[in-house]
Amino acid sequence: LVWLDSTEALGFRRGITHGPIGVALLPVGLAALLLGFDRWQDRRGKRPAGRDPVRFKWLYILGLIGAISHTLMDWLNVYGVRFLYPFDKSWYYGDTLFIIDVWLWALLALGVWWSARTEKRGGSWRAKALLVFVLACLYTSYNWVVTDSAWFTFAMNNQKVRPSEENGLGPKPDIPTKVTAASQVPFWPFQRKLILGEHNRFYVIPSDAIPSPWAAEPITQSRCDWPDVAAMRRTNSQLDGFLIWSRTPFAERAADGSIILRDARFYDPLTRERFSFALPDVECVELPSE
Repeated sequence: LVWLDSTEALGFRRGITHGPIGVALLPVGLAALLLGFDRWQDRRGKRPAGRDPVRFKWLYILGLIGAISHTLMDWLNVYGVRFLYPFDKSWYYGDTLFIIDVWLWALLALGVWWSARTEKRGGSWRAKALLVFVLACLYTSYNWVVTDSAWFTFAMNNQKVRPSEENGLGPKPDIPTKVTAASQVPFWPFQRKLILGEHNRFYVIPSDAIPSPWAAEPITQSRCDWPDVAAMRRTNSQLDGFLIWSRTPFAERAADGSIILRDARFYDPLTRERFSFALPDVECVELPSE
Protein backbone atom coordinates (compact mmCIF):
# COMPACT_ATOMS: atom_id res chain seq x y z
CA LEU A 1 0.00 0.00 0.00
CA VAL A 2 2.90 2.35 0.74
CA TRP A 3 4.31 1.84 -2.77
CA LEU A 4 0.99 1.56 -4.57
CA ASP A 5 1.41 4.81 -6.50
CA SER A 6 5.18 4.82 -6.98
CA THR A 7 7.50 3.61 -9.72
CA GLU A 8 9.51 1.79 -7.07
CA ALA A 9 6.56 -0.57 -6.69
CA LEU A 10 7.30 -1.98 -10.15
CA GLY A 11 10.57 -3.39 -8.83
CA PHE A 12 8.98 -4.72 -5.63
CA ARG A 13 5.95 -6.48 -7.06
CA ARG A 14 6.08 -10.18 -7.77
CA GLY A 15 9.33 -10.51 -5.88
CA ILE A 16 9.69 -11.80 -2.33
CA THR A 17 5.92 -12.25 -1.95
CA HIS A 18 5.97 -14.60 -4.95
CA GLY A 19 9.24 -16.36 -4.16
CA PRO A 20 9.86 -19.33 -1.83
CA ILE A 21 9.70 -17.21 1.34
CA GLY A 22 6.40 -15.54 0.52
CA VAL A 23 4.78 -18.71 -0.86
CA ALA A 24 5.74 -20.65 2.27
CA LEU A 25 4.98 -18.01 4.92
CA LEU A 26 1.97 -16.07 3.66
CA PRO A 27 -0.30 -19.16 4.00
CA VAL A 28 0.86 -19.42 7.63
CA GLY A 29 -0.50 -15.95 8.34
CA LEU A 30 -3.73 -16.68 6.51
CA ALA A 31 -4.25 -19.99 8.34
CA ALA A 32 -3.52 -18.33 11.70
CA LEU A 33 -6.08 -15.58 11.03
CA LEU A 34 -8.79 -18.06 10.02
CA LEU A 35 -8.01 -20.31 12.97
CA GLY A 36 -8.19 -17.34 15.32
CA PHE A 37 -11.53 -16.29 13.82
CA ASP A 38 -12.90 -19.81 14.28
CA ARG A 39 -11.81 -19.85 17.94
CA TRP A 40 -13.32 -16.38 18.47
CA GLN A 41 -16.62 -17.58 17.03
CA ASP A 42 -16.52 -20.64 19.30
CA ARG A 43 -15.95 -18.57 22.44
CA ARG A 44 -18.88 -16.32 21.59
CA GLY A 45 -21.11 -19.21 20.62
CA LYS A 46 -21.35 -17.91 17.07
CA ARG A 47 -19.83 -20.85 15.21
CA PRO A 48 -22.48 -22.07 12.71
CA ALA A 49 -24.20 -25.26 13.76
CA GLY A 50 -22.92 -28.30 11.94
CA ARG A 51 -19.54 -26.78 11.05
CA ASP A 52 -16.63 -28.71 12.48
CA PRO A 53 -13.75 -26.85 14.13
CA VAL A 54 -11.17 -25.85 11.53
CA ARG A 55 -7.74 -27.47 11.43
CA PHE A 56 -4.56 -25.46 10.92
CA LYS A 57 -2.99 -28.13 8.69
CA TRP A 58 -5.78 -28.05 6.11
CA LEU A 59 -6.02 -24.26 6.21
CA TYR A 60 -2.29 -24.08 5.49
CA ILE A 61 -2.48 -26.62 2.64
CA LEU A 62 -5.34 -24.72 1.01
CA GLY A 63 -3.45 -21.44 1.44
CA LEU A 64 -0.33 -23.01 -0.05
CA ILE A 65 -2.30 -24.21 -3.08
CA GLY A 66 -3.61 -20.66 -3.48
CA ALA A 67 -0.15 -19.11 -3.20
CA ILE A 68 1.43 -21.51 -5.69
CA SER A 69 -1.38 -21.24 -8.23
CA HIS A 70 -1.42 -17.44 -7.88
CA THR A 71 2.30 -17.27 -8.66
CA LEU A 72 1.93 -19.60 -11.63
CA MET A 73 -0.94 -17.54 -13.03
CA ASP A 74 1.14 -14.37 -12.65
CA TRP A 75 3.94 -16.05 -14.59
CA LEU A 76 1.60 -16.57 -17.57
CA ASN A 77 1.60 -12.91 -18.66
CA VAL A 78 4.22 -10.48 -19.99
CA TYR A 79 4.61 -8.73 -16.62
CA GLY A 80 6.45 -11.76 -15.29
CA VAL A 81 7.35 -13.10 -11.86
CA ARG A 82 10.50 -13.88 -9.87
CA PHE A 83 10.04 -17.46 -8.72
CA LEU A 84 13.26 -17.68 -6.67
CA TYR A 85 13.56 -14.19 -5.21
CA PRO A 86 15.58 -13.22 -3.11
CA PHE A 87 17.92 -16.15 -3.86
CA ASP A 88 17.78 -15.47 -7.59
CA LYS A 89 16.46 -12.14 -8.89
CA SER A 90 15.75 -13.36 -12.44
CA TRP A 91 12.36 -12.62 -14.00
CA TYR A 92 10.39 -15.34 -15.79
CA TYR A 93 7.69 -14.68 -18.40
CA GLY A 94 4.98 -16.99 -19.70
CA ASP A 95 3.60 -14.67 -22.45
CA THR A 96 0.38 -16.69 -22.50
CA LEU A 97 -2.46 -14.65 -20.96
CA PHE A 98 -3.23 -10.94 -20.77
CA ILE A 99 -2.48 -9.46 -17.36
CA ILE A 100 -6.25 -9.22 -16.74
CA ASP A 101 -7.87 -11.84 -18.95
CA VAL A 102 -11.56 -10.95 -18.85
CA TRP A 103 -12.61 -14.23 -20.47
CA LEU A 104 -10.80 -16.35 -17.89
CA TRP A 105 -12.22 -14.24 -15.07
CA ALA A 106 -15.71 -14.58 -16.54
CA LEU A 107 -15.31 -18.35 -16.86
CA LEU A 108 -14.16 -18.76 -13.26
CA ALA A 109 -16.92 -16.45 -11.97
CA LEU A 110 -19.43 -18.56 -13.89
CA GLY A 111 -18.02 -21.66 -12.21
CA VAL A 112 -18.46 -20.19 -8.72
CA TRP A 113 -22.03 -19.09 -9.48
CA TRP A 114 -22.97 -22.36 -11.19
CA SER A 115 -21.58 -24.63 -8.49
CA ALA A 116 -23.09 -22.52 -5.67
CA ARG A 117 -26.48 -22.54 -7.38
CA THR A 118 -26.27 -26.32 -7.85
CA GLU A 119 -25.33 -26.82 -4.20
CA LYS A 120 -28.36 -24.84 -3.02
CA ARG A 121 -30.54 -27.11 -5.11
CA GLY A 122 -28.96 -30.22 -3.60
CA GLY A 123 -27.05 -31.20 -6.73
CA SER A 124 -23.42 -32.16 -7.30
CA TRP A 125 -21.65 -28.82 -7.08
CA ARG A 126 -18.25 -30.53 -7.26
CA ALA A 127 -18.93 -31.81 -10.77
CA LYS A 128 -19.78 -28.28 -11.97
CA ALA A 129 -16.70 -26.79 -10.33
CA LEU A 130 -14.46 -29.49 -11.78
CA LEU A 131 -15.89 -28.99 -15.28
CA VAL A 132 -15.22 -25.25 -15.20
CA PHE A 133 -11.72 -25.87 -13.83
CA VAL A 134 -10.97 -28.21 -16.72
CA LEU A 135 -12.33 -25.65 -19.21
CA ALA A 136 -10.10 -22.96 -17.66
CA CYS A 137 -7.07 -25.23 -18.00
CA LEU A 138 -7.94 -25.95 -21.65
CA TYR A 139 -8.38 -22.24 -22.37
CA THR A 140 -5.01 -21.45 -20.79
CA SER A 141 -3.30 -24.32 -22.60
CA TYR A 142 -4.69 -23.24 -25.95
CA ASN A 143 -3.43 -19.71 -25.35
CA TRP A 144 0.03 -21.15 -24.71
CA VAL A 145 -0.22 -22.94 -28.08
CA VAL A 146 -1.24 -19.66 -29.76
CA THR A 147 1.82 -17.89 -28.35
CA ASP A 148 4.12 -20.72 -29.36
CA SER A 149 2.59 -20.77 -32.85
CA ALA A 150 3.10 -17.01 -33.22
CA TRP A 151 6.80 -17.39 -32.41
CA PHE A 152 7.11 -20.37 -34.77
CA THR A 153 5.22 -18.66 -37.61
CA PHE A 154 7.42 -15.59 -37.36
CA ALA A 155 10.60 -17.68 -37.28
CA MET A 156 9.58 -19.73 -40.30
CA ASN A 157 8.57 -16.71 -42.38
CA ASN A 158 11.66 -14.81 -41.37
CA GLN A 159 13.79 -17.66 -42.69
CA LYS A 160 11.79 -18.34 -45.86
CA VAL A 161 10.93 -14.84 -47.05
CA ARG A 162 13.52 -12.21 -47.78
CA PRO A 163 12.08 -9.00 -49.25
CA SER A 164 14.38 -7.48 -51.86
CA GLU A 165 14.56 -4.70 -54.40
CA GLU A 166 13.63 -7.19 -57.12
CA ASN A 167 10.28 -8.26 -55.69
CA GLY A 168 9.16 -4.67 -55.22
CA LEU A 169 9.14 -4.73 -51.44
CA GLY A 170 12.33 -2.79 -51.05
CA PRO A 171 15.47 -3.79 -49.12
CA LYS A 172 15.06 -5.94 -46.04
CA PRO A 173 14.95 -3.63 -43.02
CA ASP A 174 17.85 -3.99 -40.60
CA ILE A 175 15.68 -5.17 -37.73
CA PRO A 176 16.41 -7.75 -35.06
CA THR A 177 14.95 -11.18 -35.73
CA LYS A 178 14.68 -12.33 -32.13
CA VAL A 179 11.24 -12.22 -30.52
CA THR A 180 11.60 -10.56 -27.14
CA ALA A 181 7.98 -10.79 -25.98
CA ALA A 182 4.58 -11.94 -27.23
CA SER A 183 1.67 -10.03 -25.79
CA GLN A 184 -1.95 -11.19 -25.85
CA VAL A 185 -4.29 -8.60 -27.33
CA PRO A 186 -6.93 -7.42 -24.79
CA PHE A 187 -10.41 -8.87 -25.44
CA TRP A 188 -8.99 -10.88 -28.36
CA PRO A 189 -7.30 -13.75 -26.51
CA PHE A 190 -6.12 -15.69 -29.55
CA GLN A 191 -4.20 -12.82 -31.14
CA ARG A 192 -0.61 -11.86 -30.34
CA LYS A 193 1.46 -8.71 -30.72
CA LEU A 194 5.15 -9.54 -31.10
CA ILE A 195 7.95 -7.34 -29.78
CA LEU A 196 11.33 -7.75 -31.45
CA GLY A 197 14.65 -6.25 -30.59
CA GLU A 198 17.16 -5.54 -27.90
CA HIS A 199 17.94 -2.96 -25.23
CA ASN A 200 16.67 0.49 -26.34
CA ARG A 201 15.85 -0.73 -29.86
CA PHE A 202 12.50 -2.44 -30.21
CA TYR A 203 10.06 -3.11 -33.01
CA VAL A 204 6.44 -4.19 -32.90
CA ILE A 205 4.62 -6.56 -35.23
CA PRO A 206 0.84 -6.04 -34.90
CA SER A 207 -1.31 -9.11 -34.30
CA ASP A 208 -2.63 -9.06 -37.87
CA ALA A 209 0.85 -8.95 -39.47
CA ILE A 210 2.79 -11.67 -37.67
CA PRO A 211 3.56 -13.68 -40.85
CA SER A 212 5.34 -10.68 -42.40
CA PRO A 213 8.57 -9.79 -40.57
CA TRP A 214 9.14 -6.72 -42.72
CA ALA A 215 5.89 -5.22 -41.36
CA ALA A 216 7.60 -4.57 -38.02
CA GLU A 217 7.48 -0.93 -36.96
CA PRO A 218 9.82 0.88 -34.55
CA ILE A 219 8.27 1.28 -31.12
CA THR A 220 8.93 5.04 -31.41
CA GLN A 221 10.40 7.52 -33.88
CA SER A 222 11.62 9.73 -31.01
CA ARG A 223 14.25 7.39 -29.63
CA CYS A 224 17.07 8.78 -27.50
CA ASP A 225 20.51 7.42 -26.87
CA TRP A 226 20.44 5.35 -23.68
CA PRO A 227 21.60 7.56 -20.77
CA ASP A 228 24.25 6.61 -18.23
CA VAL A 229 21.97 5.47 -15.42
CA ALA A 230 24.50 3.49 -13.37
CA ALA A 231 25.27 6.33 -10.94
CA MET A 232 21.72 7.70 -10.90
CA ARG A 233 20.07 4.43 -9.88
CA ARG A 234 22.34 4.09 -6.84
CA THR A 235 20.77 7.20 -5.32
CA ASN A 236 17.31 7.00 -6.89
CA SER A 237 15.24 4.05 -5.68
CA GLN A 238 12.39 4.94 -8.05
CA LEU A 239 14.67 4.70 -11.10
CA ASP A 240 16.23 1.52 -9.74
CA GLY A 241 12.78 -0.02 -9.27
CA PHE A 242 11.83 0.76 -12.86
CA LEU A 243 15.03 -0.75 -14.28
CA ILE A 244 14.74 -3.86 -12.10
CA TRP A 245 11.25 -4.43 -13.51
CA SER A 246 11.71 -3.41 -17.13
CA ARG A 247 12.01 -6.20 -19.68
CA THR A 248 12.05 -4.12 -22.87
CA PRO A 249 13.35 -0.66 -21.85
CA PHE A 250 13.91 2.23 -24.23
CA ALA A 251 14.52 5.95 -23.95
CA GLU A 252 12.09 8.37 -25.63
CA ARG A 253 12.28 12.12 -26.12
CA ALA A 254 9.92 14.16 -23.92
CA ALA A 255 8.25 17.34 -25.15
CA ASP A 256 10.83 19.52 -23.35
CA GLY A 257 13.79 17.64 -24.82
CA SER A 258 14.50 15.51 -21.78
CA ILE A 259 14.26 11.72 -21.52
CA ILE A 260 11.42 9.41 -20.54
CA LEU A 261 12.24 5.75 -19.94
CA ARG A 262 9.49 3.42 -21.13
CA ASP A 263 8.85 -0.28 -21.64
CA ALA A 264 7.78 -1.66 -25.02
CA ARG A 265 5.35 -4.11 -23.41
CA PHE A 266 3.25 -1.28 -21.99
CA TYR A 267 3.44 1.43 -24.62
CA ASP A 268 -0.29 1.64 -25.29
CA PRO A 269 -1.49 5.25 -24.83
CA LEU A 270 -3.87 4.14 -22.09
CA THR A 271 -1.12 2.62 -19.94
CA ARG A 272 2.24 4.06 -20.96
CA GLU A 273 2.33 6.83 -18.32
CA ARG A 274 1.84 4.31 -15.52
CA PHE A 275 4.82 2.30 -16.75
CA SER A 276 7.41 5.00 -17.37
CA PHE A 277 10.03 7.03 -15.57
CA ALA A 278 10.97 10.62 -16.40
CA LEU A 279 14.50 11.96 -16.30
CA PRO A 280 13.77 15.72 -16.53
CA ASP A 281 17.40 16.72 -15.96
CA VAL A 282 18.84 14.47 -18.67
CA GLU A 283 18.92 15.83 -22.21
CA CYS A 284 17.82 13.55 -25.00
CA VAL A 285 20.48 12.77 -27.59
CA GLU A 286 18.19 11.82 -30.45
CA LEU A 287 18.96 8.84 -32.64
CA PRO A 288 18.15 8.73 -36.36
CA SER A 289 14.57 7.72 -37.24
CA GLU A 290 14.19 4.15 -38.47
